[in-house]
Amino acid sequence: MSDPTRPSGPRIIAVANQKGGVGKTTTAINLAAALVELGRHVLVVDLDPQGNASTGLGIERDDREYTTYDLLLDDAPLSEVIHPTTIAGLSIVPATVDLSSADIELISNEKRSFLLHDALRQVAIDSFSFDYVLIDCPPSLNILTVNAMVAAHSVLVPLQSEFFALEGLSQLMLTVREVRQTANPGLRIEGIVLTMYDRRNNLSQQVEQDARSNLGDLVFQTVIPRNVRVSEAPSFAMPVLSYDPRSQGAMAYRELAAELVNKRSQAAA
Repeated sequence: MSDPTRPSGPRIIAVANQKGGVGKTTTAINLAAALVELGRHVLVVDLDPQGNASTGLGIERDDREYTTYDLLLDDAPLSEVIHPTTIAGLSIVPATVDLSSADIELISNEKRSFLLHDALRQVAIDSFSFDYVLIDCPPSLNILTVNAMVAAHSVLVPLQSEFFALEGLSQLMLTVREVRQTANPGLRIEGIVLTMYDRRNNLSQQVEQDARSNLGDLVFQTVIPRNVRVSEAPSFAMPVLSYDPRSQGAMAYRELAAELVNKRSQAAA
């Protein structure tokens, strides 16, 4: 029986696209930083064995003693795997390459698709007072991504403004539908965000037009521009909002965070 006095918990959003190089990790860490600027407490769960979100938020590899691998496969308590970052209000569960073996190790586990769901719904998470949990998924539709979708309330899809961008989206939508039918009936699409957008480029404009005509209100009004500051920031182990707060990229992620929060407020009203 559920405890009516227990907080409802954070909003959990899986940032997913099975195609690499679309700005998925960049979106996860910069949206998280922008939500913190709006006064929210945010946790990033790095579910990609490459660990780029961890690196981009300043967690050195030697400091990743406990990771998402331990959370999923060893039942490590949240207090051990959640690391603070240099940004007040922003924490992360880091990842290492160890996570790449998770697919094989989880084959025999009957609850393999629900491990992250259960981990993020421990009573212990209430003490952290997170408003949002953003899960940075690997660039594939594997068991880790399925875990993220089963755990999440919604999926946010970064979509690169390039040729064939919409073609890869259909498989992701099918996976969301399958998860909704089998494991998480409440899962929805939070939205599609166009990334690496170049207003001078006819192709970017065509991709935006196609996306909005096919997907309608699912596409965020905010678009993330192709911006050198966004590309440079990870090499300094920080979000672009810290690296160059006045850059076009930083301002775009602030707009995206505000749009996301406003959508949530309207949905709750």
